Amino acid sequence: MLKSNQKLALFCEATIGHPYTKMAEGILRYGPNECVAVIDSKAAGQNLQDFWKLDTDVPIVGTLSEAIKLGAEVLVLGTTPSGGRLPDEWKNVISQALKSGMSVVNGLHDKLSTVFSSELKTNQWIWDIRAPVGQLPRIGDARAADLNNKRVLMVGTDMGVGKMTAGLEIYKHLKDNNYNANFLASGQTGIAIMGTGIPLDAYSVDHAGGAVERMVLDAAENDIVIVEGQGSLLHPGSTATLPLIRGSCPTHMILCHRAQMTHLDTTSKNSENPVEVPPIKDVIALNEAVAHAAGALFKSKVVGICLNTRELDEHSARAEIKKLEFEVGLPVEDPVRFGVAKISNTLL
Repeated sequence: MLKSNQKLALFCEATIGHPYTKMAEGILRYGPNECVAVIDSKAAGQNLQDFWKLDTDVPIVGTLSEAIKLGAEVLVLGTTPSGGRLPDEWKNVISQALKSGMSVVNGLHDKLSTVFSSELKTNQWIWDIRAPVGQLPRIGDARAADLNNKRVLMVGTDMGVGKMTAGLEIYKHLKDNNYNANFLASGQTGIAIMGTGIPLDAYSVDHAGGAVERMVLDAAENDIVIVEGQGSLLHPGSTATLPLIRGSCPTHMILCHRAQMTHLDTTSKNSENPVEVPPIKDVIALNEAVAHAAGALFKSKVVGICLNTRELDEHSARAEIKKLEFEVGLPVEDPVRFGVAKISNTLL
């Protein structure tokens, strides 16, 4: 639906700089479309670089009308509230966008093409990214294990630690060096960037592994596939990592972690019983043990760590990387800050 020449406005009302806006940040960082404005009335007129570490001059505006004057053709809901549901206060903005002739990219769970169907005109569309496309997949049965390519799954200590970002950085580095690589998106932001993928959290538990397996089999001609990670085996509310492991039968795994994180961020903020992050060696062993399933399934190894150091100064970041490399005996790097050559070379 989304053509690469269409100009985007990213809707991030009252959330710029919050982890909920990772869709907007991801599209700005990796998407092929030109972004003409970010909409946030609370931050209008401020510098986007003060919120996201991006080299960009995209302005922050306060209203949709201002974004339209700058040439916006598509409104992207760049914020995903907790639970992924449509806030009532967003409905007027979406209606205004449709009345102005814009189309909408929607990463929420609510299917807006149904909610706003009466307001759509010819040549307008609403892309509900989290709506599965096509027939339900067959139940997974480890068919990906028969492939001859390298299947690299991004796993993490927590949600929102940078699995997608690290995976895209590795994919970009491989492509830039002429390797036959692919990035298989499993979440709304990755799908919006790549134009294809599966909304893993929209599938039932019975079909999730099969959906991953089908996506990986469809990419069999690629020598290296980077599979976007979701969730974490450590998180008590996450079930997404297991079907990714089972469906992709990874040959390699890359662990993603936030520097100096002692407790899962998503539990320490919302729970009376925050989950402590175990020693990273134990987290590595856990992911490898789950993948191998006591010898019943495909054996996979964690071969490197992508460390998110965005909250540290450069000296502290390099010290953390060196410390973790000594601790686990694997290559460690911040892919955004210092590049991914070290990790990519390990895969190759």
